[in-house]
Amino acid sequence: MRTLGIVLAGGRSSRFGSDKAEAMLAGRRLLDHAIAALSPHCDEVAVAGRASVPHLSLADRPRSGLGPLGGLAAALHHAAAHGFGQVLSIPVDCAVLPPGIRTMLEPAPSYLASQPVIGLWPAAAASRLDDLLAGSGSRAMRAFAEAIGAREVASDFAFPNINTRDDLAALSGAPE
Repeated sequence: MRTLGIVLAGGRSSRFGSDKAEAMLAGRRLLDHAIAALSPHCDEVAVAGRASVPHLSLADRPRSGLGPLGGLAAALHHAAAHGFGQVLSIPVDCAVLPPGIRTMLEPAPSYLASQPVIGLWPAAAASRLDDLLAGSGSRAMRAFAEAIGAREVASDFAFPNINTRDDLAALSGAPE
C-alpha cells in the first residue's frame, strides 16, 4: 500500500519561543531532520502547515490554528486524491525514528502511545476527521484516534522531546 509521509509543521511553537521548524540542530533545520527521518518509510513526503520548497507543501485543512489535526486532515485528503492508502504522520521536532516504525504501526489506524502525533492513518478516514474538526469536541490526536478505533502501540524507543530551547540545547549537547 502506498504511504504518504507528513511532517506536521504548522504549529505556533509557543513554548519554544520562535519557529521550531527553523531551529538548527547539528547544522540542519529541525524540519530537514524530520523529512530525512520520515523519507525511508514512505513513498512520498509532504510538509503540512508551511511552504517548504522543494517538498510538497499542504495548507492545514480546513484552516490553520487547529493543531496537528489540521495538517493531518490536509494529508489525508491529499492521500485519498492521489492514490495513497495511508498517511504516516510525525511532528516537526521528530529528528529520529526507529528503523521499523511503519511496520510497527501497521495495520492502520494506529499511533504511538508515547507520541500520538506519530501515527499511521488510513486515507479513507479523511471525512471522519472533517466531522471531528467541524464539531465542538476535542481536537486532540487521541480524540481522532479514538473516533476511528485506532490502536495504541507501545514503543521503548526514546523520542527526543523538543518543546523549548533548553530541550534543543540538551539534545545538541550545547549550552543554550
